[in-house]
Amino acid sequence: MSDVLHECPPGQGEDPVPPPSRSALDAEAVKVAYRRWAACYDTVFGGISGVGRRRAVEAVNALSGTRVLEVGVGTGLALPCYTQDKQITGIDLSGDMLARARERVQREHLTNVEGLLEMDAEETSFSDASFDIAVAMFVASVVPHPRKLLCELKRVVRPGGHILFVNHFLAPNGVRGAVERGMARASRSLGWHPDFAMESLLPPDDLARARIQPVPPLGLFTLVTLDRT
Repeated sequence: MSDVLHECPPGQGEDPVPPPSRSALDAEAVKVAYRRWAACYDTVFGGISGVGRRRAVEAVNALSGTRVLEVGVGTGLALPCYTQDKQITGIDLSGDMLARARERVQREHLTNVEGLLEMDAEETSFSDASFDIAVAMFVASVVPHPRKLLCELKRVVRPGGHILFVNHFLAPNGVRGAVERGMARASRSLGWHPDFAMESLLPPDDLARARIQPVPPLGLFTLVTLDRT
């Protein structure tokens, strides 16, 4: 039995009471939202999220280990950026997005992509310690239970491996924070949480030891690296 199951017993993989600003978003809502976004995702989000994806992949490429899990692989925007020595398995909840990722793999002859699977990131079918690295790009604010996602990534990444997140996190105050809280009502339509706080993902111990780096443009996104102990 994985030691992570002891770290994250049932019912304790997430905050007992979610932050009040964070609206509910279930898996079906995510599927519906990304079915709408699939055809235009690269155009609408590819540019603004491109720097964050590249920074995350650069960080992955610089780490030791070859077995990489990309969570929320989407249309495969990041796949061409990995070095050839990284063996990539991508998962996503949206079959429509994965279909476009598979087209990209074939079109660009990405031989280091081992599989693209439709799978719930909070409850994968992988064995314990299957990967050296897991990277979740713009996923933490999409899944219904971020702490459960974190626990699952700890389970499938070997001790000594690495877990990375690149995501938009709620500004603690100011105009941007007010706008993000105001946008929370549209979470189900957007397919993500504009009002997503980092504390919703990382418990205090992990938050204290994580490496946190702002990512352009304007620090809108953040790269978080957590070593798997």
